[in-house]
Amino acid sequence: MVKILVVSESIDIEDSSGSKVNVALILNLAKLGYDVKVLHYSRKNIELDGVTCVSIPEIKFSINYILSRFQRVFQRVTKKNVSRFLERNFGHSFTFFNDAKSISKTIEKYYNNENLIITLSKGASFRPHYAMLNLSNLHDKWMAYVHDPYPFHYYPRPYNWVESGYQFKENFFREVSEKAKYSAFPSVMLKDWMGSYYSNFNNTGVIIPHQNLTSNNLQDLDMPDYFDIGKFNLLHAGNLMSKRDPRGLVNGFNKFLENNNEAKLTAQLLLIGGADYHKEYLNDVVNNQIYWSGKNVEFKEVAILQKNVSVNIILEAKSEISPFLPGKFPNCILANKPILLLGPHYSETKRLLGEEYPYVSEIDNVDLICDQITRLYLNWKLDKSTLLNRPDLQDYVGLDFLKKTINGLN
Repeated sequence: MVKILVVSESIDIEDSSGSKVNVALILNLAKLGYDVKVLHYSRKNIELDGVTCVSIPEIKFSINYILSRFQRVFQRVTKKNVSRFLERNFGHSFTFFNDAKSISKTIEKYYNNENLIITLSKGASFRPHYAMLNLSNLHDKWMAYVHDPYPFHYYPRPYNWVESGYQFKENFFREVSEKAKYSAFPSVMLKDWMGSYYSNFNNTGVIIPHQNLTSNNLQDLDMPDYFDIGKFNLLHAGNLMSKRDPRGLVNGFNKFLENNNEAKLTAQLLLIGGADYHKEYLNDVVNNQIYWSGKNVEFKEVAILQKNVSVNIILEAKSEISPFLPGKFPNCILANKPILLLGPHYSETKRLLGEEYPYVSEIDNVDLICDQITRLYLNWKLDKSTLLNRPDLQDYVGLDFLKKTINGLN
């Protein structure tokens, strides 16, 4: 039996979309019959079905631990943030270095001749990847999973933030690209994007798309009070980050209502998730037809909505290209409801849906968004059970494609 050791920054599905896709991949590896052991830095005990889970303890007797705590106290007392200064000179924080050492020490302790070691991270951290660099004897077993561009200045515009110590971060990831035997990416476009900066990713990279995270007890949940299953419901689930501007969607939806009086009683736009950058705007526009949760909600609530709404929305940043595969993409595919894609012409989601997929618009094209919602609404009126019906994409984010990829590794 193939034995796989997964080193994940977190397997707490409520802390981020990154953790959700980590858990989905882990569970699907176990479903395929691989012997899976997970070392995770979630800072809590978590169990997953069919998987041996080990919580990584934080080292609390080291110079980096002491310095990290001193920094916190110093910043609290002086009200001065020295993080940028430290990262500019060292590349990462003392906490990062201590966390990475905690992870590498646990890998050394629990590694047991596994055939494959997969490092998973979230956000812009990549602590497990940094930890593996120090374990040269395991590099021939290592698959570095790269979920997003790194460092941050390699994100496509409109993201234009350059981190302190960026040159250290570039060198760190160049080492990852050269020392990991395999690299994995959730999208073809991200692999090509990162391969343009670190050429060895072109040689080692494979595609492992985000997996669907199923929940077996959705039938036990009541529908949320704000949701009327009899209405034409459009759902955007997930954080509306600074560059994911909802104004085009909201304006397009409102224009659709103006053009379709009867829809004012039968249509609703649901925005589920945090939106700190757009809070004031959303508070101003919510009404009987537009609902905003104002915060993140539990995964199970999102999952039951995705399966019961009329349309799921994927909203991306205004850009020339979006190489990301959204973490919710596989869940939207499994929900099997039409998808309204608001994003750039060149995007991984659009590539997968196909050039002929009809419900696509730039995020700020209000007239086209209105037209697309109108088309979806008219289809819904004719047949309220209208489905996405893309078995090819269900296969792509499913078990068979994953198994073929893992078994195809040299």
